[in-house]
Amino acid sequence: MIARNIARTVGPILGQRFARIISRMIIIRAAACTIAVATAMLLVTLVPRQVLAAPANLLNNGDFARGSGTSCDGWRVDAWVLSPTATEFNWIRPTAGQPAEVEIDTHHDNDARWVQTLPLGPGWYYFSVEARTDKILPFFNGASISVLEDSIMSADLRRTNDWTRLGFYLRVGPKGGDVDVALRLGGFMNLNRGKAFFRRASVIRISGPPPGAQHVFDLEQIRKGEVTGPIGHAWSLVAVFVMFIILAAAGWWLFSTSIA
Repeated sequence: MIARNIARTVGPILGQRFARIISRMIIIRAAACTIAVATAMLLVTLVPRQVLAAPANLLNNGDFARGSGTSCDGWRVDAWVLSPTATEFNWIRPTAGQPAEVEIDTHHDNDARWVQTLPLGPGWYYFSVEARTDKILPFFNGASISVLEDSIMSADLRRTNDWTRLGFYLRVGPKGGDVDVALRLGGFMNLNRGKAFFRRASVIRISGPPPGAQHVFDLEQIRKGEVTGPIGHAWSLVAVFVMFIILAAAGWWLFSTSIA
């Protein structure tokens, strides 16, 4: 009888306390979930987009992982003197955890390159590659990444150097355009010799070059300059034409006088 009375008295009190504990645990868990969600949203807001998702590499086989023999998929070879006696091109497959490479081994002065044609839409792009060199002559252009158009190129490596990241920034106009990306040893009228190795080539789209960046080019302006006609006034062209007539007449007069 006494036990029943105690149970009737204590039971509701313990039930209320247990309910309070459960409700507090539910509140604490809900608050923790809310804090976690808020923290995740804050991180998404603060962390730069390029950290959250790496920009896509627009090059085909830019890591050179695919190839066969001395050929690398997606790339072709070209040179001022396209002969094995002048330059050898080699694909080095990935081994021992090291990335794949392409090599240019030039024995006689040459402008040699691995090339890939790339269509680009309007906007800014960053072209880059890791390069190392062995005994490249210091007098002319060494190893670089470039576009085969009007000296659009990165800094170049000469003599012997360990792996170095080379790159440049390029703006493409509203109409877009195709470019030939070249991993190069030498240059136009800058023939050179030695060995150059390249790995991890990439072309990525960016919002724009950072302040103070070097090797910045505008493809639209460069191509406009290439198709611009001769600079001058109409009267200067007439004057030149008249001068040619006078010189021709003088030449015929001298020729006829010498015959007579």
